[in-house]
Amino acid sequence: MDSKYFLPQDGGLILEGTPRDIIHRYEKIPTSIFSTESEGVEYVASLIVKAVAAHKATDGKLFALGLATGRTPLGLYRELVARHKKGEVSFANVEVFSIDEFYPINSSEQQSRNYRIHEDFLNHVDIKAENIHLIEGNIPVEQLSEYCAEYDRKARNIDLMIMGMGEHGEIGFNLPGTYAKSVTRMVQLTYQSRKAYGDIFFGIENTPKMAITLGLNTVLSAKRIVLMAWGEDKAAAIAKCVEGDATRLIPASLLQNHPHIEAIVDDPAADHLTVKKAPWLVGPCEWTPRFVRKAVLWLCGVVQKPILKLTHKDYIEHSLGEMLDATAMTYDAINIKVFNDLQHTITGWPGGKPNADDSTRPVPSTPAKKRVIVFSPHPDDDVISMGGTFIRLVEQGHDVHVAYETSGNVAVHDDVVIQHMDTARELGFGDRVAEVQEIIASKRKGEPEPRALLNIKGAIRRAEARAAVRSFGLDADAKAHFLNLPFYETGGIKKGERTDKDIEIITALLQQVKPHQVYLAGDLADPHGTHRVCTEAVLEAMMRLKAAGEQWLEECVIWLYRGAWMEWEIDMVDMAVPLSPDELIKKRHAIYRHLSQKDIVPFPGDDSREFWQRAEERTQNTARLYDELGMAEYQAIEVFVRMKI
Repeated sequence: MDSKYFLPQDGGLILEGTPRDIIHRYEKIPTSIFSTESEGVEYVASLIVKAVAAHKATDGKLFALGLATGRTPLGLYRELVARHKKGEVSFANVEVFSIDEFYPINSSEQQSRNYRIHEDFLNHVDIKAENIHLIEGNIPVEQLSEYCAEYDRKARNIDLMIMGMGEHGEIGFNLPGTYAKSVTRMVQLTYQSRKAYGDIFFGIENTPKMAITLGLNTVLSAKRIVLMAWGEDKAAAIAKCVEGDATRLIPASLLQNHPHIEAIVDDPAADHLTVKKAPWLVGPCEWTPRFVRKAVLWLCGVVQKPILKLTHKDYIEHSLGEMLDATAMTYDAINIKVFNDLQHTITGWPGGKPNADDSTRPVPSTPAKKRVIVFSPHPDDDVISMGGTFIRLVEQGHDVHVAYETSGNVAVHDDVVIQHMDTARELGFGDRVAEVQEIIASKRKGEPEPRALLNIKGAIRRAEARAAVRSFGLDADAKAHFLNLPFYETGGIKKGERTDKDIEIITALLQQVKPHQVYLAGDLADPHGTHRVCTEAVLEAMMRLKAAGEQWLEECVIWLYRGAWMEWEIDMVDMAVPLSPDELIKKRHAIYRHLSQKDIVPFPGDDSREFWQRAEERTQNTARLYDELGMAEYQAIEVFVRMKI
């Protein structure tokens, strides 16, 4: 299903009539920004289809296509397969080259890049076997140098190279520090890199220490390069790659030297580009109230002043004179307007304050008691991301439901399972320790976990989720719903595609509750990640219900929260819920109930802190930002963005 999740633009750079050179003047790699990954994928797919057709029309030689690996190209491969099935493109005269592979690894292992390219793309199109050139991960060590040299020779002068990029600007396994003249070779993966891939190998201890990759010089030999990036987790790297200096520390930035390269990104991945972050520095803009707020808060950050201390000189010296002219407002009038606008986002009543004047409040006062569903992708995202607001809604008497969309079973360590079974034995509820130990011992490296073990892990996480919401008074038996969406239940890290069955499960709950408020995870990172898939499933269900004429949707409001890693930019915030020191402790205690996720985070990435530590730092930092802008000082603040269906 296509992505439905994107945040609509409110004001911004006026593209029509603005010369292309002006729009792209900060970019060293020409960059096209699309609202969603789906739109970007369609563009790249069309580019490939046209290039293949044009090449076929001009000569009889095979069209050489370089294939990206990892998650970035998944949507593109699905689109190309769909177009092939419609008869829009043939790959009979195409030869393909992969960019990298783990070492050592067999192509039959699910984590193999070779395996994934076949499963996601090559097995579904009419490419000839002899035209498939993928890096092999099981070449004997003594033959590797010769193999890499031969592969490098074949992979030069590729007609079209499709590249993805990592969060640190890596392309292929060319990690930060790679030389521009590097060729196809074996590389040693850093500890941080292995830890990042540890999730797909079920632990860093199972992750290969080496890999084979095309070199940067080999990549630069391609006739044309398309660099793709999706999601806000790529935003910082894209900005450095596209607008920063070419440096070995950001390998993708070295592609700036290629004469025929373009970057294709979705809106979240473009967040740090000047054209998105400060478009008034680029060209003429449409100055809507929300866009004015964005510019003023940006200015506060640049000059390090609260809103009400900004001067006319500050506006003029930082390219915001056009805003003063376009709004026909004085600088002090804009200061007051933005200050009041931001002040009105703050509320201690996320469900609305009964019998109050709600003309400037983010939530209406009626109905006084609202029906609410908090959708939580994993069984702890609710309390980690919006636990304080969740507690407020319950304590203020609203009819609150929480829906745990996935089981989260793969994020439980085997040791935790044995501990639970040992506890049951000690309590006299039965001795199944040896049985479970045998199941754990039967696990095979790289394969999905046994279903019996996953069932136990899912049960552990359900019990933890119920304990968490009981800690602040929610009736867990009646109000906690465990949806176990099928797309997640593969037993492995790689999940299935979202289907109608997932939508139907969510639709049934929505029709049962008919909520006035729906809270969703607003993460705009990896489009194929669990959070994004879960959120898009809810949005799809709501759109179908709206199309079916469900009247309760007219009063329903969607509030988007963020996860433990990122927070909304203040200029985007529609509702800010302040938390007292005591409320922060209540939230922490609810997070503590998720014992299987405490102390040892299964897939921590670069951040080794526990979830409660990340959440507290994030919300306290938000409170500090509000304080620096001139608002009241709070212990912590949870913030939300309102979304229309």
